[in-house]
Amino acid sequence: MASTPYHPPEHQGLALLYLSDQLLVVDKPSGLLSVPGRHPGKEDCLSRRVQAEFPDAMIVHRLDMGTSGIVVMGRGAKAQRELSIQFQERRVRKRYQALVDGHWTAAATGEIDLPIGVDEAKHPKQKVDHVAGRPCLTRYRVLDGGSASAVSRIELEPVTGRSHQLRVHMEAMGHPILGDDFYGTSASCARAGRLMLHACRIEFGHPETGALLCIECPPPF
Repeated sequence: MASTPYHPPEHQGLALLYLSDQLLVVDKPSGLLSVPGRHPGKEDCLSRRVQAEFPDAMIVHRLDMGTSGIVVMGRGAKAQRELSIQFQERRVRKRYQALVDGHWTAAATGEIDLPIGVDEAKHPKQKVDHVAGRPCLTRYRVLDGGSASAVSRIELEPVTGRSHQLRVHMEAMGHPILGDDFYGTSASCARAGRLMLHACRIEFGHPETGALLCIECPPPF
């Protein structure tokens, strides 16, 4: 797939949510890559902006470019390794909020259990694939069913961590996330100037003490 133009938001300082000798947690703005892109002109990213002030900060996980919200980074290799293990072993709980297209008519809470795999014809796009896809589970809770505006606000908890999981699962439910130019319709994409998906809460163990940390970051929409 050809490289698309990249216009990251102006750097106006880091929005730090937590800082210690072992880790930092930052609020990533929508439109900014988590790590450098593969193509020229995509060097500006969250990890480099953070490392300009905290050279020992190392990325642990990523958010899609359009997604805003909580990103955790370890300070030093030991902390980064311990945090990465927590993510790999699914000991980290993450919650997102999304604005999705349409009035939500399914149950107010539930699970979306649909396998996801790469859409080889449209790489890096993903798709629900009941033959070759990997197991994929999302829990959801309706915060606002959109009876007035035909826009619903949904809280999402990815139990697995597949690429584009929440975006694919919302599309599969018939409610694509507003502003999603990959999985939405032309109409749902046009309803927002950005991807309306925000990482708003995370729970994990402190890499040194093991104490449970809970970080929250309300969505900007």
